[in-house]
Amino acid sequence: MQVCILGAGIVGLAAAYELHQAGHQVTVVDKASHAGSGTSMGNGAQLSYSYVQPLADPAIWKQLPKLLFSSDSPLKFRLQADPQQWKWGLAFLGACNADRSAASTRTLLQLAAVSRQRFEAMQTQVGGDWDYSSTGKLVLYPSDAAVQSARHQLEVQSQLGSAPQRIVSADEAVALEPALAAYRSQFAGAVHTPSECAADCYQVCRQLEDWLRQKGVKFIMDTPIHSLRREGGKIVALQTAQGDIEAEHFMVALGVDSVALCKPLGVDLPVYPLKGYSITLDVAAAGHKAPTVSITDSARKVVFARIGERLRVAGMVELVGHDLRIPQDKIQSLCASTEAVFPGCSDFVQVQPWAGLRPATPTAVPIANCAGASNLWINTGHGALGFTLAFGTGAQLAYEIGQAA
Repeated sequence: MQVCILGAGIVGLAAAYELHQAGHQVTVVDKASHAGSGTSMGNGAQLSYSYVQPLADPAIWKQLPKLLFSSDSPLKFRLQADPQQWKWGLAFLGACNADRSAASTRTLLQLAAVSRQRFEAMQTQVGGDWDYSSTGKLVLYPSDAAVQSARHQLEVQSQLGSAPQRIVSADEAVALEPALAAYRSQFAGAVHTPSECAADCYQVCRQLEDWLRQKGVKFIMDTPIHSLRREGGKIVALQTAQGDIEAEHFMVALGVDSVALCKPLGVDLPVYPLKGYSITLDVAAAGHKAPTVSITDSARKVVFARIGERLRVAGMVELVGHDLRIPQDKIQSLCASTEAVFPGCSDFVQVQPWAGLRPATPTAVPIANCAGASNLWINTGHGALGFTLAFGTGAQLAYEIGQAA
């Protein structure tokens, strides 16, 4: 089959890999000059296969006033005259219940298990160098009550087949990651998942693009995408600034830009951008002051992932539309969090700032299905788990496209 993939981020590239492995002819189209230069570029770097708690959780109701109105809140909401924002927000609040959260967790864990298997298969075959590590992850909680809530989530995940995880005390967490010693008094306990991993998603994208090109996958880059032309019940062409591109199947993997492209086809995607920020620090000389275990500070809503001699620090959730500006105070906040949790790990002279728009559904479950036409496939809505789930949705859709042949 001839399959045209719209989008060269990690989600589109993972699908391209899976489709190529299944024997299809694949073309990837993107407005960027090279793969991975959008939301995949500076993400949190964690491959969080086992701890997939949706943002839409019953606990959000108690936290909501502080999250919305506190000046130092990691969540920012800028009300706009945007029906999509209102619709998404209401659906998100509607998903903040125990039943929906458990169902979403189940789906995410199943998808993550497939994704891990396929990512590791790809890694063996491609043999890339993207600072991959499997040193595990600690999720820090600020209070005993928060630890107890995490214990409940672990019980839910364990019943659903999650990899081994356990609650550890603050002292045990420091024993697992000595770089946390100075922060010991600021958290009550943590969840330890030994099997979690990290890698540089941007380097995965660049090296996977090179490998796919060598294997015959066609890349049409620097090409703005205009629309999809439908005749009858099928998409017959992708209309771009460089002319029409024809194929037998089309897959939309454009992150938040998928919404506008699909809307004229009658496909209303429940996806809204959750803006996040990151910095990348050189910690080659930091020694024991920089972590090797991935860390998520649940109170600060900040993640720390070691990628080689660098530390990726990412966080914050902003519902502010398609705004990619990087205010200096956001970068200063990430620097301050880093110094608070890992004092002395960096001099912050060279800080690589970044912002990205994570395409999120209200439930955190990505959209991977056929919609709008018999040969149109949607692959978006991965939220903060794009790197983690990309190969899972790619494998799922490659199988379904094969079945549709």
